[in-house]
Amino acid sequence: MGIDMSKMKEKLASLNRKGAEKNNFWRPKDGEQTIRIVPTADGDPFKEFWFHYNLGNNTPFLSPKKNFGDECPLDDFVRTLYKQGDPDSVKMAKNLSARQRFFAPVIVRGEEEQGVRIWGFGRMAYQELLNLVLNPDYGDITDVDNGTDLVITYGKPAGAQFPQTSITPRRRTSPLVEDSDEASRLLDAIPDVTTLFERPSSDDVGKMLHDYMTSIDEEVSASEGDSTTEATLTSEDNSVDSAFNELVNS
Repeated sequence: MGIDMSKMKEKLASLNRKGAEKNNFWRPKDGEQTIRIVPTADGDPFKEFWFHYNLGNNTPFLSPKKNFGDECPLDDFVRTLYKQGDPDSVKMAKNLSARQRFFAPVIVRGEEEQGVRIWGFGRMAYQELLNLVLNPDYGDITDVDNGTDLVITYGKPAGAQFPQTSITPRRRTSPLVEDSDEASRLLDAIPDVTTLFERPSSDDVGKMLHDYMTSIDEEVSASEGDSTTEATLTSEDNSVDSAFNELVNS
């Protein structure tokens, strides 16, 4: 049987889409960079989403329940683990719980030719940004004609476990760009952050959870013969298996 060319074209189109999506995001580099948050048509440049991490080798994915109100087997599993109450179950529950991430459209000074990109950040940076937005001394920092650039300082301080982000507003207001036509073009090309992440169905999440639990069982089986490792994994596995069985039998 020959190659199905239509399927090959679909695969190529998918790769191209994923490459384009990567270009929609901006991550700060170590050191200082200057950005401008871009105004959006709905008046709210900040968007919030909940993601599940650490489910085996799966990339982070949107929580069906916390974002859209749909059923989510993983959220149900996490609640069951917390109900179990033992240290191993609680540890896994914390690891699998959905976590919030925040996003805003920005242009990066010196990289304006790359257009508007989406910056993702954590709760502390979000709180800092909201405090800045609500500070009457600065007015509307996203204003196209008289907004405020922000200096982002990013890096891991000595002794810190994770990188930190600090945000300093420029002292003077400035236009988004000098050319009004270019400003309009930028505003018309803001990526729709709601379309940049895959939205798995409840069934998809259930399958990922099942595969993850199967991999844990296989890890325990492979460790048989090593009494120390086996004892540790068996303790964890018993509590987690109990929670998983309660979930699937409920």
